Amino acid sequence: MEDAELVRAIEDNAAELLMAMGAAGGGEQRDDAGARWTIGGSPIDYHNAVVAASSDDAVAESLALLKKHKVPGSWHVGPSMRDDLGDRLIPAGFAAGGSEPGMAVRISELVAPSAVPGLEITRVGHDDALAIWEATLGRGFGEGEKEARWVASVYRKLGYRDPWRHYLGLLDGTPVATTTVFLSAGVAGVYFVMTVPEARRRGIGAAITYAALREAEAVAEYGVLGSSPAGRSVYAGLGFREYCTIELYEWTPTG
Repeated sequence: MEDAELVRAIEDNAAELLMAMGAAGGGEQRDDAGARWTIGGSPIDYHNAVVAASSDDAVAESLALLKKHKVPGSWHVGPSMRDDLGDRLIPAGFAAGGSEPGMAVRISELVAPSAVPGLEITRVGHDDALAIWEATLGRGFGEGEKEARWVASVYRKLGYRDPWRHYLGLLDGTPVATTTVFLSAGVAGVYFVMTVPEARRRGIGAAITYAALREAEAVAEYGVLGSSPAGRSVYAGLGFREYCTIELYEWTPTG
């Protein structure tokens, strides 16, 4: 892929994931030339998401929906969206929520991380295994148990076959890490990479990301992700390069 194609794939893969998860959660969807969003299906601001917009009325309309559903929400503003959105979102009541570097790597060029003795990585294939995945994610990702509970609830509805692939890392038999790979937009998107606090700094996050992407190599040439600031160096060590930035703007109900 050319760089411009990779940037679009990074945006599109994340947008497809957010729209699919929001729909499974019961969100109100819009998907047309003016805007694309899922709102009302999640208690988590990141997942009540506007992922594309060109309409002048999209800011006000999305805010009205967030208020209607009484949920927090977010705009995910990538390179394909209008340059003036930040200037319009802040006065409307959204707050700058930081940014995510959009990164990609050709899977065949991944740099193998150091082996982690005692680490086993398995694919989640049924509800009992997902319950363990949920409990593990809840110990250290995002909003903790609240977010993990919602994510697992929609994953149960979406099922365990492609495009969804969920992985659990066990260290000496104890669950310590999670990730999800989502196959869309011609790439393998990496999400929900988390290692429990007491097992961090051992290379487990790199190992589970590497293993999940290697398994996806049969169906996708590139792996993509939006990194947290803490994860950027980990992914760079695997061979990921930064191709774009996704700016986040967040809104929280008051009263």
